[in-house]
Amino acid sequence: MKKIAIYPGTFDPITLGHLDIIKRAAELFDHLIVAAAKDNYKNPLFTLDERVELIEEEIKNLDSSSQISVEKFEGLLINFANKKNAKVIVRGLRAVSDFEYEFQMFGMNSKLDPNIQTIFLPASETNHFIASKLVKEVAKLGGNISKFVSKNVAEKLEKKLKK
Repeated sequence: MKKIAIYPGTFDPITLGHLDIIKRAAELFDHLIVAAAKDNYKNPLFTLDERVELIEEEIKNLDSSSQISVEKFEGLLINFANKKNAKVIVRGLRAVSDFEYEFQMFGMNSKLDPNIQTIFLPASETNHFIASKLVKEVAKLGGNISKFVSKNVAEKLEKKLKK
């Protein structure tokens, strides 16, 4: 039986930190679904379709891209995981502050379906400070974001902010 995992997020936009987690998680599972959340409460800059397209563009150059797919989802993550026969949710942790929120989500998801596990992958030391929210803020203020996102994502973000 294939080991399927889901790495959910808003990915608004996808960063080098996200890509690091994707690469590392893809090595652990037969199939990794990068699940872009519709997410109404964060007010994403990019549309859901744009975020999916950006993720697809970024992962096609990864060595393990054949075992990674990108999908949209809305509603409960547990329902999506069950629909996809995934038994693991992958969550990246940048800082201790992330852990508190993620641990609460783990607890809730465990109550909703105890058969789906959550694993936490800490951000690598080169990416632990990267957050999409901060990348957007730096870009809005005219800063250089080339150390946080790919050239492709930087160009699309700058173009989006000019609109």
